[in-house]
Amino acid sequence: MVAEAEVVCQQSVPVLDVPFFGKGSNVEEIDELLAISSPKLGKLADLSSASQLDMNSLEKLPDPSIESTVLQFVPEIRSGSFADIGPRRYMEDEHIRIDDLSSHLGTLYKFPKPSAFYGVFDGHGGPEAAAYIREHALRFFFEDVNFPQTCEVNDVFMEGVEDSLSKSFLLADLALADDCTVNSSSGTTALVAIILGRVLMVANVGDCRAVLCRKGKAIDMSEDHRPIYPSERKRVEELGGFIDDGYLNGVLSVSRALGDWDMKFPKGSPSPLIGEPEFRQLVLTEEDEFLIIGCDGIWDVISSQHAVSLVRRGLQRHDDPEQCARDLVREALCRNTFDNLTVIIICFSYADHREQPSPRPRRVRRCSLSAEAVCSLRRSLLDANANW
Repeated sequence: MVAEAEVVCQQSVPVLDVPFFGKGSNVEEIDELLAISSPKLGKLADLSSASQLDMNSLEKLPDPSIESTVLQFVPEIRSGSFADIGPRRYMEDEHIRIDDLSSHLGTLYKFPKPSAFYGVFDGHGGPEAAAYIREHALRFFFEDVNFPQTCEVNDVFMEGVEDSLSKSFLLADLALADDCTVNSSSGTTALVAIILGRVLMVANVGDCRAVLCRKGKAIDMSEDHRPIYPSERKRVEELGGFIDDGYLNGVLSVSRALGDWDMKFPKGSPSPLIGEPEFRQLVLTEEDEFLIIGCDGIWDVISSQHAVSLVRRGLQRHDDPEQCARDLVREALCRNTFDNLTVIIICFSYADHREQPSPRPRRVRRCSLSAEAVCSLRRSLLDANANW
């Protein structure tokens, strides 16, 4: 059973009756920007395993009547989230979670089932950029880009989804430049996860992170965009930027972000700081238990594997993703994180569908006797036998 759709934000997120943003920020312009932006780095990792299907196999799916157990798996989506200001004076994180995207958007949209959408936005330079992206997220990601619609998942559809999400990020970036209510020094990282049928796709700009739990093992579904990483350093330096003490142009700790237009070149010009996302995707199987997405306040002090282990133990105890999100934030606070904290836990099945922890063997207490005690016990037994 799919959980009821829920959007987590400070106010309702507009879906249809939202004015379009300023002139010059349309889909045609985005097509031109995609052509001149930095080249995509492609899929960031080989996520294949014995139980995982390559996306190329989607178009070769067998007849449903003879599908294997792996192919018959259908995620049962539910989620929980928690956010905390942490040690900061201001809260600059935002997030959105929708467990049933089809129901939330209405009959005008047709998606494979189940369908779900999640996003975390970690602001800097003020809360304006993150709040703006969260407020207009559904317009950017589904309305303005003519998001592809179908009930069947195949390569062509998923290529259309990736292209649509790429345009959405760039539309959102341009919107921040055009909107006078957003300070030009305000920016935000952004990570979104979308589930369409059995396919999970993650798009990321910045240092938020998505981590998949597969039979207790952590699998990173995103790459942190930091200036010190070789691939990002090379791109930044080729476009005229520099790295000073780990900061882009001595100012920003990430090399990709939406907004920050006081650091970007004029629209249409390649810039060291970009809003272009990178993607990872896979086909979910019964071995995939849940996904964690969170802002860097979590990942600065907790490794991907430790987060997965903590959440997995919590779900095996109480099967409550909301409580697991709270526990993960509490763990980061105990480890003295210095940032705002936001995390979403997305479960793909219920506890009784997953492998349960094996019971611990009973401990047998053993005691040792001294030589004198052994002799005394032996005499007592002999005396008892003699009397018998």
